Amino acid sequence: MTIAITGATGHLGRLVVESLLARGAEAGDLVAVVRDPAKAADLAAQGVQVRAADYADRPALESALAGVDKLLLISGSEIGGRIPQHTNIIEAAKSAGVAFVAYTSVLDAANSALILAQEHKATEELLAASGIDHALLRNGWYWENYTNDLAGTVERGVLAGAAGAGRVAAAARADYAEAAAAVLLADGQAGRVYELGGDQRLTYSELAQQISEVAGAPVEYQDLTQEQYQSILEGAGLPAPIAAMLADSDTGVKTGALDTTSGDLQTLIGRSSTPVAEVLRAAL
Repeated sequence: MTIAITGATGHLGRLVVESLLARGAEAGDLVAVVRDPAKAADLAAQGVQVRAADYADRPALESALAGVDKLLLISGSEIGGRIPQHTNIIEAAKSAGVAFVAYTSVLDAANSALILAQEHKATEELLAASGIDHALLRNGWYWENYTNDLAGTVERGVLAGAAGAGRVAAAARADYAEAAAAVLLADGQAGRVYELGGDQRLTYSELAQQISEVAGAPVEYQDLTQEQYQSILEGAGLPAPIAAMLADSDTGVKTGALDTTSGDLQTLIGRSSTPVAEVLRAAL
């Protein structure tokens, strides 16, 4: 059985490859679909098949997926450009005869009011219309989303956001990667929908306390309006559309859009999710 992973040199994709190998998959049965094969030299050295294809290049995608039985479609990172990219991959997968696709979506994508969910919902609908057997991996937030400027957060003593007292059931990126590997290696996954989130369902005030304990310095949560938080993100150099999406997602935390008690993640990986303190320590 041949398993392909798109975006295999990205943060999540590389971890999925590692998880598949750790779970006993043969390196030669894995296909890393990447934009730049040079970045996958370490994977090739392990025996993983490396095939070049951009999400925008339909013919290259079809060639890259030749002979593939199962595909992990890791959602593209270009906000606003995902639908045509994902359409290319799904159509290429169908033409290549791929029998099963797992897609990394977002929590409750079909019903979520998050801006972030719009392209995920559309992709889920594309998969349903394709006729390809598929499973939906509706990933919650990554704890790593809060570590990009962790040193600055500690230095300022402030975790800023617009989440109010809402809870976020985040998990480590490696947890989601392991869940994806479990689905890809299992039988009978067609039609499954997994709502994936971690054991720790923290408010931002509780997250700030976790940061304080790990860093050994006081950090408090500063609750802002969505507009104020978006302005701060833009001031930090983020493009306006990205800042708007992140601020909207933070407001979504307030309404429960990134919270779940499904237990799906824990069932798939066979353990509790990685503690946030462990992720924070690794980032400091």
